[in-house]
Amino acid sequence: MTNCVETVFLATTPEELAKEYDKWSTSYDNDLEGHAGPKEAAEQLALLTSKEGRILDAGCGTGLVGQHLASQGYQHLEALDLSTGMLQQARNKNCYSAFHQQALGGPLDFPDHHFDAIIIVGVFVMAHARSNAFDELIRITKPGGHILFTLRPEFYANTDFKPTMLRLETEGKWTLHHVTEPFHGRFQAHPEVNLQVWVYTIN
Repeated sequence: MTNCVETVFLATTPEELAKEYDKWSTSYDNDLEGHAGPKEAAEQLALLTSKEGRILDAGCGTGLVGQHLASQGYQHLEALDLSTGMLQQARNKNCYSAFHQQALGGPLDFPDHHFDAIIIVGVFVMAHARSNAFDELIRITKPGGHILFTLRPEFYANTDFKPTMLRLETEGKWTLHHVTEPFHGRFQAHPEVNLQVWVYTIN
């Protein structure tokens, strides 16, 4: 498992990242069994979004977030990931109604104001999606809808995520609804990792 984790963080292009996640897809759930993020983010979404809402799981991976949401009665879940292998594993979970192979950070093939909520777990990390992904995510979320995502506290503080998130709020694009206290990531290979769930309302 450690080799898989380190390899994805060494990727320098979306193509390389997709290739490494394709390789990891069949063992991902077992390798990261019990890790934090999907459950906590899904719980936050359930506080805000109707069970009838259209939800995009962006960077869905193997579909762990979808499983949590489906167990709470959400039926209009769509999955997006750059990895074919990960999307196939997510398809096997039988909790999504649509699948989209796209990468965050570029134009997304959805109309404006399309989703009631977007949830992004474990995607905004080193060598993965960048903060420039927020513009498109905001565009495709309905006004009054929500974008929820996980971040490591030190990653937020020491990268361009903090100024980008603050700028978008200053520009009136979104409003911070809630951010959780840090919680343990429960990654066996990296016990030092903590996470937070950030929740924004789209203006």
